[in-house]
Amino acid sequence: MTPTLEHEYLLELVRNRPSLVVSLLTNMKIEVPCFDDAQLGNCDFTDIQPTEFRADSVVTLLHQGKPVTAVVLEVQRRFDKDKQWSWPVYMATLRARQKCPVVLLVFCVNRETAVACARPIHMGHPDWVLHPCVTDLHDVPKVTDLHEAYANPELAALSAIAYGIRGGDEALEVLRTWLDAEQHPLEGQPSYAALVYAMLSGPDAVQLFKELNVAIGIKEAMRNPIIREAVEYGEAKGDAKAVLRILNRRRIPVPFETQERILACDDLATLETWIDRAVTASTVEELFD
Repeated sequence: MTPTLEHEYLLELVRNRPSLVVSLLTNMKIEVPCFDDAQLGNCDFTDIQPTEFRADSVVTLLHQGKPVTAVVLEVQRRFDKDKQWSWPVYMATLRARQKCPVVLLVFCVNRETAVACARPIHMGHPDWVLHPCVTDLHDVPKVTDLHEAYANPELAALSAIAYGIRGGDEALEVLRTWLDAEQHPLEGQPSYAALVYAMLSGPDAVQLFKELNVAIGIKEAMRNPIIREAVEYGEAKGDAKAVLRILNRRRIPVPFETQERILACDDLATLETWIDRAVTASTVEELFD
């Protein structure tokens, strides 16, 4: 499945700073052991069975080089009832692999999804019930201290997104703090301006950016790999529809299975070739020769 910004932005922030999951957990009053390093882990929990199990992200907290806690991070845009079966697999596999306690952290894009994902998962064994640690945008800490924004730019960016989507006076305060840190970054610190800008596309957020004099062009935005992938995906969908439109105008029959194949293609070079061939082809099969 092609990733969307709504699903991927938190994962991008965690890739750059794995300890961001600790900020979210401590904000939920969940105790985290002392650690001196946080590392991304293997998200693949597939065993020899044909079913694939893959989490969105895994972070392992280490103390003196040894794992003390591992965190399975899942981002949910909507409630998926099948997760009640896969989440315990993620946790059990990671616990056996790292030989340390494991926490399941579910980040939801809205409160309705969060409530559904927080439902207890009864494992069947007496007194064995999994209670997912669930949070959403409304629970993200409000970063208005400039020193904190410099120390944890990923949390500041997440806070800017969460409060920017919500709007109001608090959003302006958070965005101003984030922007102050963003405009004077520490050496080697990545920029999240394009990512925040892409997530805050509503009219209220756009007005906030105008008030804060934030100017981000397409060139800057496209430097972000997530934004670039989303844009290219949109271009691919448009090119795929163009192929079908040309064939339809030329009254060339296209079986349903072939339509699905064309629409599923996300390679821009291939789609450009198909567009060129669709102009002169006498049958749909000639697209793929």
